[in-house]
Amino acid sequence: MKNQSATMFESVFAEDTHKGLTSYPKFLHSKYIYDKKGDKLFQEIMAMPEYYLTSCEFDILKQNKTDIAKIFSSENSFDLIELGAGDGKKTKLLLKELVDKNYKFNYLPVDISQNVLDELENALKDEFPQVSVKTQQGTYFETLEKLAEYNSRKKVILVLGSNIGNLSHSEAVDFLRNIAVAMSDDDMLFMGFDQKKDPQIIMNAYNDPAGITERFNKNLLVRINHELGGEFELEKFKHWETYDPETGTARSFLVSKEEQRVKIHKLELEVKFDAWESIHTEISQKYDDAIVSWLADEAGLLVERNFADSNNCFKNYIFRRK
Repeated sequence: MKNQSATMFESVFAEDTHKGLTSYPKFLHSKYIYDKKGDKLFQEIMAMPEYYLTSCEFDILKQNKTDIAKIFSSENSFDLIELGAGDGKKTKLLLKELVDKNYKFNYLPVDISQNVLDELENALKDEFPQVSVKTQQGTYFETLEKLAEYNSRKKVILVLGSNIGNLSHSEAVDFLRNIAVAMSDDDMLFMGFDQKKDPQIIMNAYNDPAGITERFNKNLLVRINHELGGEFELEKFKHWETYDPETGTARSFLVSKEEQRVKIHKLELEVKFDAWESIHTEISQKYDDAIVSWLADEAGLLVERNFADSNNCFKNYIFRRK
């Protein structure tokens, strides 16, 4: 329960929701989309034909898995630490190659969703019983504080799916800088970056005709209703996507279709919406080589190499510490 005088909240989710919905303009953090239902919806999104990111990166890893595994490998064992592991579909390509080539390593998947980690761990026990797997639940920034503890041997930090795109450039620099600080000279960072491209392709990926992305975005409101006693009526909000080809920023919103007031009982809060007022829910940043090089330089990293799909829709970059 929120205590008005001391501004205490029963959870970080409650605190962030209160802050976002009492700000102007209103916002909610996209990380809170990912409960059990949100995880399932995102897996459906990744399977959509319009959502090119998954298939493009999958093709990169499939075509270059031998080279990538060799680059990752070490004379001694190494730690493969994946931030935002998800269902592990793409990572399994690399795991299989590493196992087939008898490279010695431990796999440490990190994800904000414990549900996703439990499913991944069970799947890996069946598919790769010889691989040592140690899951860790938490956000990227919580994990970064512990990364430096893995310093007894080479570590490869894996961030697939252009997850960095959910951060502004300043946040991305901070994120990369924190990784760089935790890296030793032998360590490397392997990270996916969605590339700038035909704006219509990007719009289609985030505004699919089947409405899966809309349900995914609105899961924020569903969670507020279920966990914080909210009274959001989903049909009164419209999912809206924009893309700025100059900045490469795709932005997701929930837009109130009418003037309304929404009570959130556990926050002791009533939120007023004007007609067509928006809640900003997510950014999905797109990149080119120049932006990636600039981000790396600002963070104390060097781009060593990149791998691209046949249409240059997506790239995976290898970074080392300066």
